[in-house]
Amino acid sequence: MASLHFMQKQSSWEQLRPKRTMGKLFILFLNLLIIVHGAANKIEYQKYSILEELESLRVEEENEVEDANVPSWSSQYGGKVLVNVDSFGAAGDGISDDTQAFEKAWDMACATPKAVFLVPPGRRYLVNATRFKGPCSDKLVIQIDGTIVAPDEPSHWDPKSARLWLDFYKLNGVLFQGNGIIDGSGSKWWAASCKKNKTNPCRGAPTALTIDSSSSIKVKGLTIQNSQQMHFVISRSDSVRVSEVLVSAPGDSPNTDGIHITESTDVVLQDCKIGTGKAPKWSSLAFLLWSRYRNPLTLPELTFRSCPFPEPLKTSAVKISEIMYRNISGTTKSEEAMKFACSDTVPCSNIVLSNINLESKDGTVETYCHSAEGFGYGIVHPSADCLSSHDKDLISIGWAQETVTDRPIGEDIVHTEL
Repeated sequence: MASLHFMQKQSSWEQLRPKRTMGKLFILFLNLLIIVHGAANKIEYQKYSILEELESLRVEEENEVEDANVPSWSSQYGGKVLVNVDSFGAAGDGISDDTQAFEKAWDMACATPKAVFLVPPGRRYLVNATRFKGPCSDKLVIQIDGTIVAPDEPSHWDPKSARLWLDFYKLNGVLFQGNGIIDGSGSKWWAASCKKNKTNPCRGAPTALTIDSSSSIKVKGLTIQNSQQMHFVISRSDSVRVSEVLVSAPGDSPNTDGIHITESTDVVLQDCKIGTGKAPKWSSLAFLLWSRYRNPLTLPELTFRSCPFPEPLKTSAVKISEIMYRNISGTTKSEEAMKFACSDTVPCSNIVLSNINLESKDGTVETYCHSAEGFGYGIVHPSADCLSSHDKDLISIGWAQETVTDRPIGEDIVHTEL
């Protein structure tokens, strides 16, 4: 009887064994669900953290440059000392060379605390290629209310400054503001471009305004137009705020990039209008994030571009991450309205798109991604699902439901030839 009883118990355990196995599998399945759910929550948390960090860039920090109310008719206002270029011999007739007057006024303003380097309204100042070098005294304001115009003849350009026109170097805590115009007089440069006429030799051309190796910079209200090539370059700089800036050039001007940012951190562009030229393959309002290089000295760029690199790309790169595009609308002649072409070795990460609407007059538009990761919310047109192939459903369903809320600079910035 004992033997029979043992056999019966053994048989009962054997009958229970499949149930126990199923129970283990069920528990394992629940654990997997918890892990997956936790991973999804972690992704959501990471996205919100990225958004919170990028949103915080819009808030002005305590040490950020404050706007200055500086009437151009006053010699002194609110403790500010006006340094007027006219007082240093500038003619302001658009014909006489005012370069030396600007250089002398700069030396005075840079050395004077709470100074205002003033370009008065209602006049045109002809200025050749100049580097305005810092560091300068505290709380310098560059008030441009008049027009600064470049020499219009390419053959007269100093070959030592082939890539530069107005270059501001090693500044800290400086405010650029005013209702003035920076005019590159680029028409003769464009006419001589190999992009306009293939019989012309390809050559470099200057950037209208460059801010290099600087920090805590604010640029507000200026117009930059008709640049010889790039309009506005921010290079090797940190904590730069650009707002209410207008960049303008004719639609057929070649390679006239709008705003070109390279090797810089904590840069915010707000409420800017950019309408510049074109090339056969790229449009000025299509935006490009590129993290591959022509040579080891070339650094990553975020730019509105008019044409592709002329040389084969290599795979070396540095890390690009946490970049937000928000409230951007416009038209493009390229099928690829957005292009995120990043390094296979070091992919781009945390690219955020919000309320983007890029259309084409000639057909449909699309987004190109290579080794780039990120997400979008609000309206994003064309769709940028390619930024997040591993999380595509979450992006298209979850987020789309939200509503609108002393080294030379010229040669190591990525330029293309005219």
